Amino acid sequence: LFGCEHVNVQPHSGVPANMAAYIALADVGETIMGLSLSHGGHLSHGHKASFSGQCFNVVQYTVDQETERIDYDKLLKLAKEAKPRIIVSGASAYPRFVDFARFREICDEVGAYHVADISHIAGLVVAGLHPSPVPYADVVTTTTHKTLRGPRGAIILCKQEHARAIDRAVFPGTQGGPHMHVIAAKAVCFKEALTEEFQEYQRQVVSNAKVLAKELIQLGYRLVSGGTDNHLMLIDLRDKQMTGKVAEAILDRVHITV
Repeated sequence: LFGCEHVNVQPHSGVPANMAAYIALADVGETIMGLSLSHGGHLSHGHKASFSGQCFNVVQYTVDQETERIDYDKLLKLAKEAKPRIIVSGASAYPRFVDFARFREICDEVGAYHVADISHIAGLVVAGLHPSPVPYADVVTTTTHKTLRGPRGAIILCKQEHARAIDRAVFPGTQGGPHMHVIAAKAVCFKEALTEEFQEYQRQVVSNAKVLAKELIQLGYRLVSGGTDNHLMLIDLRDKQMTGKVAEAILDRVHITV
């Protein structure tokens, strides 16, 4: 499905998968780099409220204030200064393609491991609608319940050289017995993801996102980075005198979930 060398299908969700990846590749207290939560990253990419920010020394990179995209030259400069053990690519709220090949180059230049979290775009990766991190990352984590359309859970993909460390980090490192009923559901999810129907579904998701982004712009809303390359978009409401929390409540009343 992903063309990887090894996979562990036991993680219960995305955060435990990331925890296992970090523990497999770094010691507690070592430095990791991840995208800041306020710039589209995830709690488990180094936020102080998460295990990742409590167990590791965290240096966070951000998007460029002007382009609202990752500035890879600035990322390289920061990595040279921080000398991290792990650099995490991927995001929870980033509407543009992630250049995994560039991340690999940066990691190689500073001697870091590359962990790619594709939880929100895995379905697009499978369908060939987003570049795959598998050729460029040491470890790839993803949930199975977002664009993969499967049960709540996660998997970890990795190069064969890290297989033993990953497996031991999952069990007995961070989890107990596997949830076999969920693993069975993951298998069904993977089988469906190999079908043309799934590919077409993902193509339609991306197409719908582009149309929605275009219509929102025409209605006078400003989108972060000016649009989308994937399945999501971010609306800047600062000039509308409205917070995201208020907008969420209004949309919820008309049965639209954001």
